[in-house]
Amino acid sequence: MKRVLVTGGAGQLGAALGRALPGLGFTPLLTTRATLDFDRPETITFGDARPDAVVNCAAWTAVDAAETNEAAAFRANAEGPARLAALCAAAGIPLIHISTDYVFAGDKPTPYSEADTPAPASAYGRTKLAGEWAVLAANPRSTVLRTAWVYAAEGRNFLRTMLALGATRPELRVVADQHGTPTAAPDLADAIGAVLARMRDGWRDEYRGVFHATAQGATTWHGFAAAIFAARGPAPVLHAITTAEYPTPARRPANSRLDCARLAAVFGVRLPAWEDGLARVMAEGAARPQ
Repeated sequence: MKRVLVTGGAGQLGAALGRALPGLGFTPLLTTRATLDFDRPETITFGDARPDAVVNCAAWTAVDAAETNEAAAFRANAEGPARLAALCAAAGIPLIHISTDYVFAGDKPTPYSEADTPAPASAYGRTKLAGEWAVLAANPRSTVLRTAWVYAAEGRNFLRTMLALGATRPELRVVADQHGTPTAAPDLADAIGAVLARMRDGWRDEYRGVFHATAQGATTWHGFAAAIFAARGPAPVLHAITTAEYPTPARRPANSRLDCARLAAVFGVRLPAWEDGLARVMAEGAARPQ
């Protein structure tokens, strides 16, 4: 295994994989919507790429917009991955598919494990769960990695939004009753690379299925914002608010914490603490306002 096709190569995780994989001996083949359009699943093909493995980072991630355009989200998050998984099955190669904490309702008081029954409370969550089912049904060599609160030094994400708003506003209101784990894209890319390295030694049946992959620890959006500004400084005044005080079209999980013990047990992979991931991303240049 050497050539790894990465869909969504222009996104924050795809770009991070493009930087991480060469150091592990892989050749990343980054694709974008211009070459693999998940809004038109029937057109998806490997072309001349001849990959040895595929990592699917492409997705409809506009959570609120999915509430009024679930059909388009379903094409990108379920039909596209199904087509990709079928191509992988035909080629006899593994597929790592990236999924989300939104497959859960978020009302459990403790971290979710892979054994917990999904119950998505949003259109985005429903389409991502359908994508999980589709890839596992289409390709016996499919590994689904659920992650949460992903951010990077580039792209559109919570960290970049906070930095931009903090540069122009003396006070910010941030939700403090949603709990989860900020996961740095470079750390997640390293973890995916480690999973691929294990697969390179030969596929095992235990690699098939769903795994949770987030950084260690947990906080709230308010806590994450406070850590961002503590690392950067100076900070605006942060006001803790409730979810009810910041209504959105899509319901957000109150608890996005994921138990990642299975990833460690099967692949020997553990992501760093979320605070360490934040320090890494800030050092990569995230202190620049967008």
